[in-house]
Parts: sequence; C-alpha cells; structure tokens
Amino acid sequence: MVCACLLTFLLVLYILFDVNYFVRMAFTLITGRLFEKKKKIFDATTIYGICTTQDVDLLFKHMNNARYLRELDFARFHYYDRSGIYSAIVKRGGGAVQGASSTRYRRAIPIFTPFKVVTKLIYWEDRHFYLEHQFISLTDNFVRAVILSKQTVTGSNIPVSEIIAAVEPNARLPELPKDLQLWMSSMDESSQKYRKRD
Repeated sequence: MVCACLLTFLLVLYILFDVNYFVRMAFTLITGRLFEKKKKIFDATTIYGICTTQDVDLLFKHMNNARYLRELDFARFHYYDRSGIYSAIVKRGGGAVQGASSTRYRRAIPIFTPFKVVTKLIYWEDRHFYLEHQFISLTDNFVRAVILSKQTVTGSNIPVSEIIAAVEPNARLPELPKDLQLWMSSMDESSQKYRKRD
C-alpha cells in the first residue's frame, strides 16, 4: 500500500512538473559547492553533460536546439553560485532573469556524446551583465555551439557595476567584444521597432 502511494505520488510529480530539471539543478549546485572552490567573477566555470535519448531531435541523431537553452540554465546558475554574483544581487533585494540569448550552432552534438559548457562573464552595463557559454564536446575538444546571454537584474535599482564591485572590488569593465556589440545593436533595433508599434 505504501509503495503504491509513493509510486502514485511520484507519477503525479512527473506529470505536473519537470522533475528531472529540478533534480539536475540541485545536483549541479550541490556538487559545485562540495567539490569546487569559489571563483572570481572573470574565472570560467564548467559543467558537464551528455546527449542522451531525452535530448535528441526527431531523427535520434543529435541534441535538439531546445536542449542547449536548458543546459544554459544549469550553466548560468552554476556560474551565479560559484562567483557569488547572485547572492550579492539577492542581498540588495533583487533577482536576475535571462533577458535574451543568441545561439550560434557550429556543429551538432551527436547522441551519447559527452560535453562541457564553459561559462564566463564578458561584459556588463547599467542593469545587465553578459555571459558567453561554449558547448565543447569532450571527444574532440571542438566548440560545438557558442551562446551569448543577457542577464537582467530585476527588483533593484542598484547598477550592476556596484554589484560587481561588492563581489570583486578591483574588477574592471572589460573591453566590449565586437560580436557582443553587434548583438546589442541588434537588440536595440528590435526594441525600437516594437516600441513604434505600441
């Protein structure tokens, strides 16, 4: 009877929630805290994964596009936790959300291929900071995809520069990378386009 109730409860959880997502997130954060030292804000962080049957496209050959963004969640939160940026934001009454991302797929990640996602901070401005994520296959060390992501601080008027200074007082704003500059311009154009419609 107890086993039947437990199985029913687990089944309901799996129907109502993406349980694997929450388990993976907890695993990522816990293992990071147990086995990795804190990082400086410009240090790259790395998480590992493997393309399983749950990640593949309709042809069962390689990772589907949506799974890259899902992996990005784990990589981003791992970076937040190891660098201390997220706790600094929360201490100031704020939160952080992903405001945008730009993905360049260079070569597919085949099924059963192990890979790593390397995340690093590349720039910040008033209310946003920008991360670069590289998906690298472990079999050949090839950069399979590069994703730029815009992280937006919410619920607080404190500029990102103050948050960065609280975490790492001597940090200096890096030079704006050309590809990021072009993407930021593209987002500005898109914003203007939709503001005109409103």
